[in-house]
Amino acid sequence: MSPLVELLSEVIGVGAPLLIAAAYLKRAHTLAAEGRPVPHWRQLSFAIGIVVIALAVGGPIEGYATKLVLAHMVQHLLLADLASLLLVLGLTGPLLRPILALPVGRYLRFLAHPVVAITVFTANLFLWHVPALYQAVTTSVPLHELEHLSFIATGCLLWMPLFGPMPTPSWFGKGAHVVYAAGIWLPAMVLANVLMWAGSGFYPHYAASAEELGIAPVADQSTAGAILMAWCTVLALSLFAWAFLRWAREDSERQDLLDLADAQGFELSSERAERAVAAGRGAVLRERIETAHKR
Repeated sequence: MSPLVELLSEVIGVGAPLLIAAAYLKRAHTLAAEGRPVPHWRQLSFAIGIVVIALAVGGPIEGYATKLVLAHMVQHLLLADLASLLLVLGLTGPLLRPILALPVGRYLRFLAHPVVAITVFTANLFLWHVPALYQAVTTSVPLHELEHLSFIATGCLLWMPLFGPMPTPSWFGKGAHVVYAAGIWLPAMVLANVLMWAGSGFYPHYAASAEELGIAPVADQSTAGAILMAWCTVLALSLFAWAFLRWAREDSERQDLLDLADAQGFELSSERAERAVAAGRGAVLRERIETAHKR
């Protein structure tokens, strides 16, 4: 790309995240004035996510992402996995309410469904690794920015069922979380192995630029696959650990509520206690049990 095109790409890459951050801060300020403040840790998470996006698309990584497959892979992982996760962790129901109230909100709810979200994310991942598209982004700024946007958007959809504030189907419980984590890991591992063990390069443009930098094209591509494999392995193990720890914590909290209800003579079914804990309302139910006893 020409220096002018590269500059334009960096301006768009940095400017868009700043606009998103400004909209987030405005909504957070409105909620705080209404007495419904967004927790500081969520605001910090969202801010770090914006910084990660800016670094990925406007920093040194962007320059190498059009020359080396391994740098392009790092950029994808930062956008689709890390930045999007941090953004989702920064969201709350009240923050999203104005968007969900719009007609587009209906489609967002559909896209955030676990089956739809993981399908769209996986399809997007493989689509952009098709050689024709993978190389086309090196000469088209609009296409390159569309690629970035699609990774951030589908990444947010991917994390929404696990960590977002939008409701999920009743069947999407603890066991489904583990299956979902495996569904994230498996397709990425397939792609990683294809890149690692291919005997020839898939992307001629990157082969030429890698040789200019003194790197063997197959080594560049294999390294990209190794980076993806290592990242996905760490990510999957972290998700499995989180799911099992959450499972144990929720079971313990549910049993504590049942024991308290039994001791206080409060009628409470196991199903109700489980629903309250899963929704993060265990403390509210505990207070209700204790208040009923005082009466």
